[in-house]
Formats: sequence, structure tokens, C-alpha cells
Amino acid sequence: MASFKTLEDADLSGKTVIVRADLNVPVENGEVTDATRIERLVPTLNEILKRDGKVVLLSHFGRPKGKVDPEFSLEIVAPVLAELAHAPVGFVPTDWVDLAEARKAIAEAPAGAILLMENTRFHPGEEKNDIELARRMASLGEIYVNDAFSAAHRAHASTEALAHLLPAFAGRSMADELLALEKGLGAPRRPVIALVGGAKVSSKIDLLENLVTKVEALVIGGGMANTFLHALGMGVGRSLCEKDLKDTALRIMDKAETARCAIILPIDATVAWKFEAEAPHRFYGVDAIDPDGMILDIGPGSIERVKAAIDEAGTLVWNGPMGAFEMHPFDTGTLDIAHHVAKRTKAGKLVSVAGGGDTVAALAKAGVKDELSYVSTAGGAFLEWMEGKPLPGVEALKQA
Repeated sequence: MASFKTLEDADLSGKTVIVRADLNVPVENGEVTDATRIERLVPTLNEILKRDGKVVLLSHFGRPKGKVDPEFSLEIVAPVLAELAHAPVGFVPTDWVDLAEARKAIAEAPAGAILLMENTRFHPGEEKNDIELARRMASLGEIYVNDAFSAAHRAHASTEALAHLLPAFAGRSMADELLALEKGLGAPRRPVIALVGGAKVSSKIDLLENLVTKVEALVIGGGMANTFLHALGMGVGRSLCEKDLKDTALRIMDKAETARCAIILPIDATVAWKFEAEAPHRFYGVDAIDPDGMILDIGPGSIERVKAAIDEAGTLVWNGPMGAFEMHPFDTGTLDIAHHVAKRTKAGKLVSVAGGGDTVAALAKAGVKDELSYVSTAGGAFLEWMEGKPLPGVEALKQA
């Protein structure tokens, strides 16, 4: 992982540093509702400011479809950024066509200033990885720092092309993420166990096929598990199940057997007859699911089986909940396992790496988000990394 340069390798003193951040944070009623991504940017900002550098921040925000749209202006993020960074933040409006005013604002800003540029997706060239737009972006500074792992799976002008035009470095959050992921699957402490949940197998076929070649055990939960149970000839009642993927599930299981990866499926389930919180429910063995019922969580026997498998592992990689974790009591499996992972991690017996929106939300609900070795705020990038795919934003840093 030493194939990319970090801030320690950069001469930041007195330089104007273009930082690609991910400020695509959730906003409701004009308020930022989750500032985690902003919080993780702060160490990079502090390091640059400490060395009298000047920060020019680039980020996308929402999907304005390549045109200026006030609804997707990054100006709303500036006050939260200033509060968390404990520093003034100047907002620079632009359509990314004429940058004369932007260059003037940057030139007049003192050392130690933070300037937030307008949404990079206000220009159609951003998502097309347009080299001319990247050149305009590069003209705003002397050094490029990418601190947006969560956008690294996109080959966009500000994440990929720009990295080839200036001396390029990984920011603090990006470096931390890459090092944590290396511990997860690159050079992990073995044995490695992966927990993969969520609703559909169809969205994670590449992920499952990659993991069975990388880990010693693979736990499959959530709605995905129903498809595998169906493939094995078991009834799943009215549960979510992609029956047309039976052959895919069998292929993945065959591949796992060849790779000597143990696939761990539920042995019992929490079944309800309505998809709602506090719905009446019962436990069933997976070989005797009520034809009128829906599997909404793994059962107590499955929970203990997963915990026992985790106890034998040196490293855990987690993406996706084990059940309908948004609703009590169908959050039991996910939360119980989350607490167990945190306990093993805290005891120094497990390296735990987790990521994906639902996974992060579940860990937060369990109150253990800060107790795992590393929790990624990335969604698509984390998933593509788990699938074994190269990430354009990371590859560009390696080539810099």
C-alpha cells in the first residue's frame, strides 16, 4: 500500500492545495443531518493549514445533471464545515466555465484560508472525466490531494483526470481507508470471515464471487439468504426471494466449495406475517418455514452460529444487515452480532472492517460504530473494493 504518496510526502508550505473531498452529505429542510464525511475531512484540512497552505475544496453534491441548479449548491455545507474545522470557510460560486472570479478569490485569500468551490457536477464534463475541465480545475492550485475514497470508484474529472495534472497525494481519510482495507482483504490476519447481508443477491453477485476466493468463511444473511435457501430446495414462504437466481446461488456455492470457503447460511429464522415493526412473530427452522410467513431476521440459533464463527476469525469484513434492522424486533440478529464484533475487536482478538450505508446505520443503531477497527463511510466505492475491482481515483494516485 506504499504505492501512493500521503501528506507526509508533500511540500505544503505556502502552497495552494486542491482537496477533492466528499461533501455529498444528507440534507433535510436545509440542515445537514449527518456530518460524518465532513468530520473525516478535518484532519487533512488541519494538516494543510498547519503548514500555511491554502485549501481549495472540490466536491460533488447530489445529481444536478451537468447544469447549474441552486437546489444542489454546496453553499449549504459551508457553515457546518466552518464549525467542524474551527476556521472560516469562503464559498466560491462558479459554473466551471469562467473561472476568472474564482482565481481572483483564491489569489486574494491569505495563507491558511479554506475556500469551498461550487458543486463540480454543475458542469457536464465532471462526470465525463473531461480533461479540459480538469485542466481548468488544476489551474486553481499547485498540489492535488484526494481525500474522497467514497468517490474513488468514479472516473470523474475531479477524481481521476485532475490527479494526473498536478503532484497528487492521498489525504488523511483516504490513506486511513486504504490502509484499513488492506488489513481487511489485502494482507489480513487469518482466518478471514465476511458477513454479507441486504435484500438482493442480484446487487452483490460480483461481491460474493470475489469473496469466496479471498475468505475462509462467508456468512450470508438478510433477504439474500432466502435465495440461497430456495436454491437448496427449502421453502421460504412469502419472503423476499430472487427465485430466478437459483442457478447463480448454486454456482457461488460450488465456487466456494472449490475455494474451500465455508458458506454459513441461517439455520433458523424470525418469521412474521406482516412487514411492520412489532409484528407478531415466531422462530422457525429454515426447513419448516410457514408458507404464509415472511423471514425478517435470522433466528437465535443462527445468531449463535455466526458468533461462534466470528470467534474463530482473525479478521472480519462486513457489508449488509442480517435482517430488517430498521424495525424492532427484526433488528435483533444484526445488533447482537454487531455487539459481539465490537467486543472481540475491543479485546484485540479481531480486526473488523465494515462499510455500506445500511451497515453503518445498523452499527450506529447498535451504538458500536466507533468500536470497530474501521467503518467506511463509502457506499459504492467500498462495495467495488470488496468486489476486487480497481478504483479509478485510487489508481490515479498510485500512478502519480
